[in-house]
Amino acid sequence: MSATPLRVGLVGYGLAGSVFHAPLIATTEGLALDTVVTSNPERQRQARAEHPDVRVAATPDELLARADELDLVVIASPNKTHVPLATAALKAGLPVVVDKPIAGTAAEARELAALAEERGLLLSVFQNRRWDNDFLTLRRLLAEGELGDVWRFESRFERWRPQTKGGWRESGDPAEIGGLLYDLGSHVVDQALVLFGPVTQVYAEADIRRPGAETDDDTFIALTHASGVRSHLYVSATTAQLGPRFRVLGSKAGYVKYGLDPQEGALREGQRPDTTADWGTEPESMWGRVGSGESPVTGGGRVEPTLPGDYPAYYAGVAKALLDGGPNPVTALEAASALDVLEAARRSARDGVAVAL
Repeated sequence: MSATPLRVGLVGYGLAGSVFHAPLIATTEGLALDTVVTSNPERQRQARAEHPDVRVAATPDELLARADELDLVVIASPNKTHVPLATAALKAGLPVVVDKPIAGTAAEARELAALAEERGLLLSVFQNRRWDNDFLTLRRLLAEGELGDVWRFESRFERWRPQTKGGWRESGDPAEIGGLLYDLGSHVVDQALVLFGPVTQVYAEADIRRPGAETDDDTFIALTHASGVRSHLYVSATTAQLGPRFRVLGSKAGYVKYGLDPQEGALREGQRPDTTADWGTEPESMWGRVGSGESPVTGGGRVEPTLPGDYPAYYAGVAKALLDGGPNPVTALEAASALDVLEAARRSARDGVAVAL
């Protein structure tokens, strides 16, 4: 890689910007966090305290006015701003990373992909949970044929949050692109597509459970893959008893794994990949099990060591793509395929029918 790191402008310093993007950018070889964009004075102070060398801009326009001083723009602002900000950055001649979901519709995602291709610029989507510890472990098990032919993939991203928090993520305004279907659903659908390929049919149930909630907070998505695998995906803020993160059932064996990848928690606590020796690892007590014929709760199957999670691999891939011509770690067209599924799920939940793709 070049001795001079690429200068990165980060738009947004809320949860996504401050907890995920800024620490990962700042600790990636070949990248340097140059500017944070936020109009919030408290977040401006936070950015300067956490990254003393960073510059602060109040608006995206202020950032893009000096596009010639930057090499990459990362968009971690509210969902409704993703398309206009990515469009503006690409037109300014800058490669772009966009947090998921890249857009509200697959058509918008494909338009952005076409613009990036026309300009010869990288456009990548931050699907960090492709580097979760359990997902990496499951990919290895599948590659090694440990489960045989997979028949059913169950994936749960469940939480117990009986009280709403407010904010744009829980807004009922369709323009905000809020709700769990597009938030956590973007993760579980992307993972299912990576593992088992294109989808031919989508069925979904989306409910608003909590008092005062305005958008879906308890959603189920059933996918039929062209490969024959059926994916059952659950995203919820109203789950009083959490199910397994993964239950994967195959012709030879199944894999059951409880608990979430520890990297988000570590980042929230201020830990950093470059200073944490055991980054992405979890205690043996959280490892999953592989086996057949008996519940893992009663000791069935063998303990399966969980591979370390590796969120840093995403930005390492972005740096390699920009500096050395490596592959885009997550393309906009891949994100568009996930949005096809999410749009179909929304129609299915609304109309009570299965939707063919």
